Amino acid sequence: MKISREIKTAILVLGSIALFIFGFSYLKGKDLFSNDNVFYTEFNYNALAPSAPVTIKGNRVGKVEAITYDFETGKTRVSFSVDSRFKFSKNSTIRLYELGIMGGNAITIIPANDNDYAQKHDVLKSEVEHGLVTSLSKNFSGLSTGLDATLKNADSLLHNLNTLVEDDSEKGLKNAIAELNATMKSFKSLSYSLNKMMTDDASKLNTMLSNFSKTAETFKKLGDTLDKANLGETVAGLDKTLNNLNNVLASIDSGKGTMGKLMKDEKLYNNFEAAAKELEELLQDIKLHPKRYFRVLSRKEIPYSKPATTETTK
Repeated sequence: MKISREIKTAILVLGSIALFIFGFSYLKGKDLFSNDNVFYTEFNYNALAPSAPVTIKGNRVGKVEAITYDFETGKTRVSFSVDSRFKFSKNSTIRLYELGIMGGNAITIIPANDNDYAQKHDVLKSEVEHGLVTSLSKNFSGLSTGLDATLKNADSLLHNLNTLVEDDSEKGLKNAIAELNATMKSFKSLSYSLNKMMTDDASKLNTMLSNFSKTAETFKKLGDTLDKANLGETVAGLDKTLNNLNNVLASIDSGKGTMGKLMKDEKLYNNFEAAAKELEELLQDIKLHPKRYFRVLSRKEIPYSKPATTETTK
């Protein structure tokens, strides 16, 4: 069976309308498929809201469905639903009570002790919890007092702020804003000056950066050259040479070897000094009496005579 396009469109529209009604009812707190029983009661004023809870001994068994004003009696008519499983007498009392300071109000069922059960759409008697109106009045009175104090503080704050703004002295806000404005102008001028200086000296700065780049490249090449020259081995060899030199100096200082003995042995030093002195006297005598040492010049032996002093020989 082929369904025409018109029938499909009609089904889609009807489905959309049904879905809209169901969603709207759900948002309003109504359940279209609920089989709860609906009852009515009346109050002298309205202190409830739609979907407010209906309780029995603190347990929720229903909710407020609608609130309307009866122009003939001047009372507020409240319709509420109760779970069909809950049975109570039609002589029960519907009491309006306060849930809490921020919880709003609700109604509770005060059941009567008889078996005359209420039927749907019955109108039940009502009462207001003792002290609820007084409590509301006190809360509004306290709220008004606190709001009055808050408004006074706000007025004082605005007055002080106005005084601060209109103050022309050094401590005033106008003077502070003027000084801040002058400071910002100075920073602006400084920024312009720096910008102009950077623009004028751009070529110099580029040259300087280019030179710095060349210098860095030269240092890089020098580092590569030193790296290729095995600088580490050279330093190691120099360190080894210095260690050997230290060992030699340590040997000399401890008196080992010829140099060590010469530095540390005083007797050897005295012998060297005496030998040097005798060598000096020998050379001086050779100078004075060469024939004594060279027999080719004279066959006659000349005896050695020690000169008196060095000054007389000169």
